[in-house]
Amino acid sequence: MQEPIPGVVHAGPGADFGPAGKTLLAVSKTAAVAGGLVFVALVGMSIASIVGRKVASAPVPGDVEVLQMCAAFACATFFAYCHLAGGDVKVDFFTAKCRPATVHRLDALGSLLTGLVGAVLAWRSTVGAVAVRASEETSMILGWPLWVAQALMVPGLVLMALAGFYMVAHHLGQANHATAGGQP
Repeated sequence: MQEPIPGVVHAGPGADFGPAGKTLLAVSKTAAVAGGLVFVALVGMSIASIVGRKVASAPVPGDVEVLQMCAAFACATFFAYCHLAGGDVKVDFFTAKCRPATVHRLDALGSLLTGLVGAVLAWRSTVGAVAVRASEETSMILGWPLWVAQALMVPGLVLMALAGFYMVAHHLGQANHATAGGQP
């Protein structure tokens, strides 16, 4: 759970975002919902495979492969919305008594790191997907091309990078507003 910044009233995710931030939040939320639906489908498939294995000795062929490939994509869809909604894990023990402007500047630094990590992961996932595609590697049981699963992670990681970079600007703007004497 994230503790509120002292002296800051927060109306919910994106309430104080500009048009670009609200659009990014909407896209990120849609991606997160899609990832959640993929996880629901994976749970259904896993249940069918387990029951099939125990009851009729007929598991879903390649269930572990499907789970691994789809879970990677689904996980990548959550990062951007989590960051934009302020759902990141924060250790605010040291900043609990800091001024709001200081907390926003530290949050901007954390967002910069989030954006950089997202950008590097997106870049390396793209490079990896291209290499796996060139080698024509496929999954063992189903024969699915592995590059597709890796490439499906890239949009979520790009959204993560964009969310991080957007939040840098947002937090710095809030810090400047707080320093000027306004209520961020």
